[in-house]
Amino acid sequence: MLDETLGGLRVIKAFNAEKLLQNKFSKTNNELYTIRNAMQYRRDLASPLSEFLGVVVLCGILWFGGKLVLAGNAAGLEPEGFIMYVGIFTQIINPAKSLSTSFYNIQKGSAAISRIEEILQAPVKVDPNESGLTLSSFNDCIEFKNVSFMYEHKLILNNINFKILKGKSIALVGSSGAGKSTLADLIPRFHDVSEGELLIDGVNIKEYSLHSVRSKMGIVTQEPILFNDTISNNIALGVENASIVQIENAAKVANAHNFIRQKERSYQTNVGDRGSKLSGGERQRLTIARAVLKNPPILILDEATSSLDTESERLVQDAINNMMQNRTSIVIAHRLSTIRHADEIIVLQKGEIAERGTHDELLSKGGIYKRLVDMQEVR
Repeated sequence: MLDETLGGLRVIKAFNAEKLLQNKFSKTNNELYTIRNAMQYRRDLASPLSEFLGVVVLCGILWFGGKLVLAGNAAGLEPEGFIMYVGIFTQIINPAKSLSTSFYNIQKGSAAISRIEEILQAPVKVDPNESGLTLSSFNDCIEFKNVSFMYEHKLILNNINFKILKGKSIALVGSSGAGKSTLADLIPRFHDVSEGELLIDGVNIKEYSLHSVRSKMGIVTQEPILFNDTISNNIALGVENASIVQIENAAKVANAHNFIRQKERSYQTNVGDRGSKLSGGERQRLTIARAVLKNPPILILDEATSSLDTESERLVQDAINNMMQNRTSIVIAHRLSTIRHADEIIVLQKGEIAERGTHDELLSKGGIYKRLVDMQEVR
């Protein structure tokens, strides 16, 4: 709750919701306080209570047993045996206390491990196939052959058929929930197809090792993911022994070199938690530089400019155009002006291919794509 509140502080202040969130926090905090107090009371009272009960029982044994022994009414029990019995009883008290404490700790640990095991024992849905074929180079095409995908019994993609030839750019457009991101996620095997085949150079993608498939791909997502590290280390993520010259060249292609040089420590500047010290356009250009440095033959761009202002979008789009040269590209876009020069545009609707063709061909059809274009006024 603290993390959620601090992260959304700007929104909370904007809607005057401080009192509401404060009351919510106080209520939850008081519930936690009451529960923890009850636990601590029981734990702290366990030792003195067991000591007290042990002493009471021992006193009872000494009084009752001593009276029997001294009066001679304890048949078969001599004074020496009674003393030995009392001595053994006193020695058992401490191990019995330790056993109850251990049971408490075991219960507390089992509650924690049950939550951890949900993650540790989560089934691996994508087989890495480490002993499979190695995709040493991408030479021909990526082919979707009668591909369908279901997520928890819900059909997301249905009977998808198309080819992405080497060096060509394919754009995926459609409304939210049409299946664009899911389709793109099948290529680096974030998911596996439910039906049909996904082929790279005529070989089913599952027959390749997962590492070799992903090594041939660069991905730029809508939300730029950066780590609390230097600019150079964020650009060089996943590339071993990258030189500063290579990093700078990648930044130049991504239109990032100039703003990086203006930073106080240049490429050694720390970007902060999740890149908080940079603007949205700067963060996005760093993720593009990261993909450029990897130099993959296949690029996947998932709405990389949709959350940027006009100036930042132009800089990022120029960087993307530089990066897409001589590469096979799969571009997901809501802003249709960014994909009008794609070799083929595929329009998805409810998980199926509704239309396909170039920008001009789809406009001439007067269908879904033309309606989207008219709404955005990009012609």
